[in-house]
Amino acid sequence: MSKSQEGFNKKEKEKLKQKKKQDKEQKKLERKTNSDKGKNLEQMLAYVDANGNISSTPVDPKEKPLIQTENIQIGVARQTAAPAADVIRKGTVTFFNTSKGYGFIKDHQTQESIFVHVNELINPVKENDKVSFETEMGKKGLNAVRVKLIV
Repeated sequence: MSKSQEGFNKKEKEKLKQKKKQDKEQKKLERKTNSDKGKNLEQMLAYVDANGNISSTPVDPKEKPLIQTENIQIGVARQTAAPAADVIRKGTVTFFNTSKGYGFIKDHQTQESIFVHVNELINPVKENDKVSFETEMGKKGLNAVRVKLIV
């Protein structure tokens, strides 16, 4: 009698290969049975009720609110320019670095922090100084320009 050509390791690899093949077939069969394909249109539709909730039943036409097409606004409303009296703002210098040449002013009215560069200063300023200024839109937001020290 001659010894089998297949070794133990070869047989184990073959068993693992067969098991993987069976698992793959089983997963394929499960996906096929749980698939949504082939459902009719009514089973796939979803409806949104008046509160914005998704449901499987259609909304009663008597309960639908009437919306007039004239009242629908598409786009964003244009912003109106600020009145001329509000152009000059007042604020306090919260931070100013003289070596780097920039700082921030806290607007008294809106409480927002506005960037200021040394080139826009009319008088030299330091922290906690009261100033009046105008604003312009810069690359990264509002910038204070024509900054004057209030005495």
